[in-house]
Amino acid sequence: MTKPSRIITLTTDFGSQDYYVGAMKAVILQICPDIRFVDISHDISPQDIMAGAWVLKNTAFLYPAGTIHLAVVDPGVGGERRPILARVKDQYFVGPDNGLFSLVAESENCELVELTNRRYWRDEVSNTFHGRDIFAPVAAHLCTGVPFAMFGEKKSELTTYRWAKPIYDDEGVQGWVMHIDRYGNLVTNIPESVIQEHVNKNRYKIYVGNTILKTISCSFSDVQDGEPVALIGSSGMLEIAINKGNAGQMLGVEKGAPVSMVIQKSSL
Repeated sequence: MTKPSRIITLTTDFGSQDYYVGAMKAVILQICPDIRFVDISHDISPQDIMAGAWVLKNTAFLYPAGTIHLAVVDPGVGGERRPILARVKDQYFVGPDNGLFSLVAESENCELVELTNRRYWRDEVSNTFHGRDIFAPVAAHLCTGVPFAMFGEKKSELTTYRWAKPIYDDEGVQGWVMHIDRYGNLVTNIPESVIQEHVNKNRYKIYVGNTILKTISCSFSDVQDGEPVALIGSSGMLEIAINKGNAGQMLGVEKGAPVSMVIQKSSL
């Protein structure tokens, strides 16, 4: 069993103009002053659990074994959702059980405890700031060597978000835009493996909004500045982008918009 390290990452929708991130770090440092912090992102769109899950999926397992990932995107704070500590592979995750950890645990075994042992919370707990009063002290105590099982009651499974998969048949693949990054690139839920299995050997057209693309390129620069391009991004998913532009804005496409890869029959 991998022991927790002295690395704590933070992923939140708190932004940088308020005191929230600083307060969590202060609580952690009071308990374990030799922590190494890594700020993954504090610019998750407010209350966007899916975006937070996507960021964690693409970063968490790149960190050294034993890293503790403190993640707070928590629109249900103070409600019925559970505060949890999870261990997935050789990484630890602390935060709300609202689907935020769905993607990191979707194909891995997950050990899970609900954070019911108030000994490892702050003495006073706000109904609106569990990041400071529950999650931060738990992460810090985990670093000091408190055993995993001491934090609460063992549970069998995470609460999962409804992550829809692309649909495919002889006609092609139907997916949707599940994330729009800072550059406006449209990240779909269509993985490269699905494209290779169901589409690659055929002629096809990609439909997104009012735009039609006929090929998947290798890089943004395969098209002229301002032109749309389809490619496989660093996450291994199909993306639609504008070379040196913002695809979300320029194509008028929002998260959740359909993206279709339609196989072109030989008679067409």
